[in-house]
Amino acid sequence: MHREHHRWYSPRLQRDMELLIHGHAGARMVVFPTSQGRFYEYEDRGMVANVGDLLDQGNLQLFCVDSVDAESFYNYRAHPGWRIHRHLQYEAYLLNEVLPLTQRVNHNPSLMVHGCSFGAYHALNLALRHPHRFGRVLALSGKYDMSSFFGNYYSEDLYFNTPRHFIPNLHDPHQLAALRRMDIVLAIGRDDPNIEDNRSLSRDLWAKGVGHALREWDGWSHDWPDWARMVRHYIGGSD
Repeated sequence: MHREHHRWYSPRLQRDMELLIHGHAGARMVVFPTSQGRFYEYEDRGMVANVGDLLDQGNLQLFCVDSVDAESFYNYRAHPGWRIHRHLQYEAYLLNEVLPLTQRVNHNPSLMVHGCSFGAYHALNLALRHPHRFGRVLALSGKYDMSSFFGNYYSEDLYFNTPRHFIPNLHDPHQLAALRRMDIVLAIGRDDPNIEDNRSLSRDLWAKGVGHALREWDGWSHDWPDWARMVRHYIGGSD
């Protein structure tokens, strides 16, 4: 299996960032780690091997990115305004540094974004904010109301990075049209504490005419063996 490690100084984050590429061709998929996770987590947890046949066959290529969660959402010692600003710097790094890299490496027009748990938030939030850039999102066991991370603090930046808040008030026809073209899969266990959060977001998306799949799995289903089964089930486009 083809594997590449990349590291460079990000001018937007003002520090070195790393990522791993797995596979040599096929649909491009940007993969986010879980809470404060690293770029090698997906590989370490057996998820790369889980889709090894798709990688070897040239059907799929993974771009496993690093996180800055410890500097943003989980950086409780810093002012909340700085924390959400740091997240926006991370988004700028993804859009202006990571996505161009994926295009240089692989000209396949299909671009997906995927994550589990906190990575699901990153994946879905990025896709909802920039739907023209992505064709598909696979978000597993995510949480989409981020206000609990910031206590009594609220701002426009936090609003526009909280899908549960900005989707109900979204009226831009171009963004909505792009969202309606995108293939969105939300999967979560029925006993997951974030199940109602997912159901509420699903209702908000349907209210905006944004078709998607909300799939509820038995039990908690919030661990790597569960996510491995979910990825195998949905990666080919099954609902």
